[in-house]
Amino acid sequence: MKGDFLRIVYASLKPEACIVQRVPAILFAVSKKTVPSAVRRNKVKRMMREAYRLEKSQLQGKAEYSGDGSAGDMLCIVFLYMSRKKTFPDLETFRQEIRVLMGNMIFS
Repeated sequence: MKGDFLRIVYASLKPEACIVQRVPAILFAVSKKTVPSAVRRNKVKRMMREAYRLEKSQLQGKAEYSGDGSAGDMLCIVFLYMSRKKTFPDLETFRQEIRVLMGNMIFS
């Protein structure tokens, strides 16, 4: 799923181990080509992690009601920052984008 400046890629995987993980595996990625400065890449990743932390209760609450028979599956989510603008969105904008994309992910 693609938003204004973020893209979410997700998959439901069958865990090989006997232990079922309730928490989804999350990855935050910012390309060196998109944001050349390492300091700025780290800042964007910190803002994405914080926005996800504040919005993850929405994902956990709605995932329980999915009822698609994938109770033992492990959810893997990748957040990719895709904007090439010189300025970065603020934390509230990241939260809104993640909220919308995760809402679309849950209902698709």
